[in-house]
Amino acid sequence: MTTVGILGVVHDDHLRRKHNLTLDLIKELILEFSPNVICGEVLPASWEHYQQDQSYRGYWGEPPSEYWDLIFPLCEEMKSDFEPIDWIELDVWLDFDPFIGFDEKALGEHNAELERWFDRQLTTLDSSVLPFNSAAWDYVTKQKYLWLKKINPQSHLLRYACRHQIMVQRIKNAVKKHSGKRILCVVGADHNHALYEGLVSEREIQLIYPLR
Repeated sequence: MTTVGILGVVHDDHLRRKHNLTLDLIKELILEFSPNVICGEVLPASWEHYQQDQSYRGYWGEPPSEYWDLIFPLCEEMKSDFEPIDWIELDVWLDFDPFIGFDEKALGEHNAELERWFDRQLTTLDSSVLPFNSAAWDYVTKQKYLWLKKINPQSHLLRYACRHQIMVQRIKNAVKKHSGKRILCVVGADHNHALYEGLVSEREIQLIYPLR
């Protein structure tokens, strides 16, 4: 049996500090889980570049800051393997922005509604001991993405449905590669529900989410 944990984080340090999911707490959670392998929201190409040049940062600063500031060095310290699981086709990514093609007025309305969705997500933070990791957070997050699907079905298919399917498959591949080990998946919290739903029925996996 392979143990797989899911830890949802936020990529902005200001938000991490404001909502009590600091890098110190993330480190504590990782050490507590004691993974043999960390699967991270990092592109395989960016991981290859990083191994050759640790100053390399990919598209728009990717991977997110928690990998540079904590997870990559911690993997080296713990002698844990790292598996990149993200998927983005950079040459077409911006062409599938969910709000592309809308006029200025509609764009403003959609962006304002997206902010309101984030505020709704934040109202769930007190529902669990671990911020951004709860059934309540996941429920609101799923509703947000259903709204985005109505706004732009093609964008949702590429940016969310296909991406999540590939991320889940890469975790399954890591399970096959590291059978019987402890694997921790660290991703942006908006991905929690997709990873959980994609893995919960796998018989060879003992799934832990939330971690606390």
